[in-house]
Amino acid sequence: MPKTTPDTTPSAVVATADRTLDPAEADACERLARTLCTSGHDQVDSPEWVARARDAWEELPLPLRREVRRFRRHSGPHGTLVIGGLPVDQASLPATPTVPGSVQRQATVPAAVLTMVACGLGEPLAYRAEKSGALVQDVVPVPGQETFHGNAGSVPLSFHTENGFHPHPPDYVVFLCLRADHDRIAGMRVAGVRRALPLLTPAGRQALFAPEFVTTPPPSFAPGAAAAEPDAEPRPVLSGAAEDPDIRMAQLVTTPLTPRAAEALAEFGRACEATARTLLLSPGDLVVIDNRVTVHGRTAFHPRYDGADRWLQRTYVSADLRRSCDHRPHDGHVLAR
Repeated sequence: MPKTTPDTTPSAVVATADRTLDPAEADACERLARTLCTSGHDQVDSPEWVARARDAWEELPLPLRREVRRFRRHSGPHGTLVIGGLPVDQASLPATPTVPGSVQRQATVPAAVLTMVACGLGEPLAYRAEKSGALVQDVVPVPGQETFHGNAGSVPLSFHTENGFHPHPPDYVVFLCLRADHDRIAGMRVAGVRRALPLLTPAGRQALFAPEFVTTPPPSFAPGAAAAEPDAEPRPVLSGAAEDPDIRMAQLVTTPLTPRAAEALAEFGRACEATARTLLLSPGDLVVIDNRVTVHGRTAFHPRYDGADRWLQRTYVSADLRRSCDHRPHDGHVLAR
């Protein structure tokens, strides 16, 4: 079960896992995941394998599917679902990858679990310019990239929604913990707009709903992605319903274009800090983030590069794959532009 620890702000919220699978449920998940790793079609990125994972989702234990369905309908006050006790086949895990751009192409128990849950939420999604378009991506520290502001680094990672620069950002981001860091201090920080919104001033809200911000691709995207992105016109940080808006923001790469926008973005950052939760994940913990209403980041930690460092795997999910048809060649799962 994931533990939670207070952030550096005094108003941080303490929470626990929404649900932890019992041993029988975990065993059922593992047996089903292994069926996706034992045939001739075991390439994670192939349409055939994703189709098998989509069918297998229907056979997962009912309590797990029920939790995911409820979250899909409404992601709650925090926009985050945490489920513990999922199988990651720890006895067979190789050394934690240490190379830039590491991904999971071959079917494994963790990759199968991630993809089945992704299919329960919608459809898995990837971006060709990020991590070579792989559907299941490793989030691991890489030697020499300690200060990299992205998934390969180990310094603090500021709050962001995933790929808010893109016309089709993911609706959900799903993480599965395969290994915790040695010192158990690496925390996933999450903050939802539903908690932060009441802390904003009327002027701040008004400015955040104005198209006075530009967000560029994050450092995890291939060099030149920012210059090639055709959709970099100014956008609001908040959009949709005034009482329950969506977010598009990354503190590192969102630039305010006016003084009031700069003030509002700083105010929103303070509201996120004041309402943030920090999750310390253990192997088998799965976190679903509603990327439309929740920002996330990471605390600093100290990798040892000894093969046993922190290892998460990640996949993106689209709730409506059709809306991005013009960006996906051959109706695949990878956005080419």
